[in-house]
Amino acid sequence: MPLLLALLLIQAQAPTADPADDWQLVNPKAIELFESDSKLMQWALQFFDSDHDHYLSVFEADNAARQFKRIADADSDGRVTPSEFRSAREFIVARWVGDGPHDIRR
Repeated sequence: MPLLLALLLIQAQAPTADPADDWQLVNPKAIELFESDSKLMQWALQFFDSDHDHYLSVFEADNAARQFKRIADADSDGRVTPSEFRSAREFIVARWVGDGPHDIRR
């Protein structure tokens, strides 16, 4: 029994062959959301441009889209309706994005 437990612990601690295999995009087209809306792009760049290159990569956009969905899905049903989308966008713009092209409020 102790040998079986030791083998299970070793197997549980074994790393995956490639750490990159663990990363999968939830929505590889998330970048399109931000490219089509300059206000949401400002928000995404402010909070999700992890390498600070002023460019939103597909991975950064995926993270931003996940957060946008958390904000937007008001009834927590896993879907974002057009009304929820509009409300979330209005909230983000009012809270974090100003009127000018680089005016981002904190």
